[in-house]
Amino acid sequence: MIVDRRANTRIDTLYQAFAAAHASCPTGKLRFADVEGCDVYNPSTPFRSGGRRVIAGRVERRDSEESTAVFFEARGDAWYPVAGAPRFRLQDPFITTIGGELVFGGVETSPAAYGLSWRTVFYRGPDLFQLRRCFEGPLGMKDIRLRELVDGRVGIFTRPRGLIGERGMIGYTEVDSLDALSEAAIEAAPLITDMFHPLDWGGANEAHLLQSGEIGVIAHAAYFADDDADGERRYYATAFVFDPSRRSWRNHRVIASRRQFAPGPAKRTDLVDVVFSSGVEPRNGGFRLYAGTSDAEAQWVDIPDPFGVPLLHQPGPA
Repeated sequence: MIVDRRANTRIDTLYQAFAAAHASCPTGKLRFADVEGCDVYNPSTPFRSGGRRVIAGRVERRDSEESTAVFFEARGDAWYPVAGAPRFRLQDPFITTIGGELVFGGVETSPAAYGLSWRTVFYRGPDLFQLRRCFEGPLGMKDIRLRELVDGRVGIFTRPRGLIGERGMIGYTEVDSLDALSEAAIEAAPLITDMFHPLDWGGANEAHLLQSGEIGVIAHAAYFADDDADGERRYYATAFVFDPSRRSWRNHRVIASRRQFAPGPAKRTDLVDVVFSSGVEPRNGGFRLYAGTSDAEAQWVDIPDPFGVPLLHQPGPA
C-alpha cells in the first residue's frame, strides 16, 4: 500500500487507508517473568549482548508512572531479568549501535510544579553490563533517536513540542559523532515539515539505513478523539522513508493499530486504543514489529516490508 504525500494529512485519514487495505497478520504477546505483579510494556526491540538475546522493558505498576527499565533475556517462551544487569529509572527504553558500542536510552522523569518533567537520556558501553551515562537531551523532549550513518556521522531524530513543534513534531539533524551530541544541536534541528496536522502529533522510535541511501523510520502518530485534550488517545504505529540529503519524506503511513493485536488490559480508560512502536526486525521475508499496547503489555505482529526499500544490512532476528 502506497500513500501519497499530502501536507498535514490527518492521522485518522491514514488509519482509514490502512484499515481498508489491512489483511490479518500473525501476532502474539511477550511474556515476562519475575516482575512482581508489574506490567511490562513499551519495550526496545530485541538485541544481542554478551551472547544473549535481550530486550529492555518498561516495568511499572498499573496505578503508577514510576518506571524501571529492566533488561530481560529469552529463555524458552518467556523473558527473564538478566542476572546482575543494571536497572535504570527510565520509561520507554530503546537501543541502537554506534561506533561498535551499544547505545541505550529512555525517558527520565522528575517532579515539576505542573506534575512531571521529562528528558531523553543516553548511556553507552561495550555491552549492557558496562553502560555509562553519556548525554541528556533538552528538558521536555521525548523520542530522540539516533542512527549511525554510512560515513560515520550520527543522524538525530528529535521531537520538540510547544511553541516549536505544537503537540509534537519530528525534526532531523546530524553531528560528526556520538561525542558531538549537544542540546544546542538538538534544539536547532530543522522540523520535518507537512507531516502532522496541528491537532495530531508523533515521534520517531527506530531508524534503519536503506540501500537507496535513505532512512527508514518506524514511528508513532497520535491524536485525541474528538480533538479534545481530555479525551481518549489514539496511537498508531507508522513508518516513513526519509531522505537526509534533501530533508524530505515520503510514504508516511499507518502500519499497525491496536485492533490487530490481541485483546488485553489498559492502564487507563483513555489509553485503550494505544500502540507505541518499538521497532522492527527482519523475519522470514517480512518484518516483526514490536510495540507496547494500551500502556499495559508488550506484543508483536508480523507485517509486510514497512519501507518498500531493502535495508542496507539485513540482519536476522537478534
